[in-house]
Amino acid sequence: MDTGFRQSPTEVRLDRRLQERWSPDGPVPTLTPEEEVLQLRNAAWLAERLSDGLPEPAGCPVPMLPVAQMFLRDIPLLQPPGQADLLQVLWCPYEHEPHYKPSTALFWRSAAEVTDILATPPEPYEADYPGYVPAPCVLAPEVITEYPNSLDLGQELQQLLNDWNRWQAAATAVDSSYAEYPREFYDTHLGNAPGWKVGGWPPWGRTDPYPCYCAVCEARMVPLLTIASFEWCGGDEGRSWAPQEDQAAVADAYYSGQSPSQPTRVEVGSTDNMQIYICPDSPEHPHTDLIQ
Repeated sequence: MDTGFRQSPTEVRLDRRLQERWSPDGPVPTLTPEEEVLQLRNAAWLAERLSDGLPEPAGCPVPMLPVAQMFLRDIPLLQPPGQADLLQVLWCPYEHEPHYKPSTALFWRSAAEVTDILATPPEPYEADYPGYVPAPCVLAPEVITEYPNSLDLGQELQQLLNDWNRWQAAATAVDSSYAEYPREFYDTHLGNAPGWKVGGWPPWGRTDPYPCYCAVCEARMVPLLTIASFEWCGGDEGRSWAPQEDQAAVADAYYSGQSPSQPTRVEVGSTDNMQIYICPDSPEHPHTDLIQ
């Protein structure tokens, strides 16, 4: 699929560096001499590739980009197969039919056996969108309590959520602005936390809830990882999910040319989420993913 917006990962990163140096009161940012060298090398590489008449990326092997690397010591919820204690998630930064989303790959490994590390890993020729080029970001895992999306609840519970009198009787600090639609308070502040997460509840919205089944053993698959466009939603309400250490930045829509709720710079679809599902009986069985 040719979107017309393709850039090389190097171009995406150089653009981001300029954005990070942008200031409303300062001069227009320019590339440093080192960045200009990168830009020239990238232009030469692209020109050489085009002059060789190489096929479009859809017709040749494409290196994948790293999306996440997680260790069992940090996230016990991973429950890897065998002796593995490391999960690496990669994707191809092109939109693949029929659902027009990046194709994902999971690699369960033993960290002790990862010794031959490339100084300069291969990268794809281009990416369909800048949001498909993740920015390096250090994880700070924390355990949180979240409740199911209201769409995952039965009709009786959904009716209870719509009863404003019950919210008032519970003596909770629910703003009166939710009086007409109290279920929105639940969905905004309690149901399925936004952001990147291991496990947790699915962020339904684009579709109603539906189960996924393993293509090998037909077990009902479970959420492994949510790859989110934003860590929390816009507006004061959605920001209630912002981590404590980020509260100071929440007041500003942007700082250093970057949204504080988008540290990875990943943007899936139309600011959606990609959720990866695995087989609970054998994580090595083929996984599946969907956009919500």
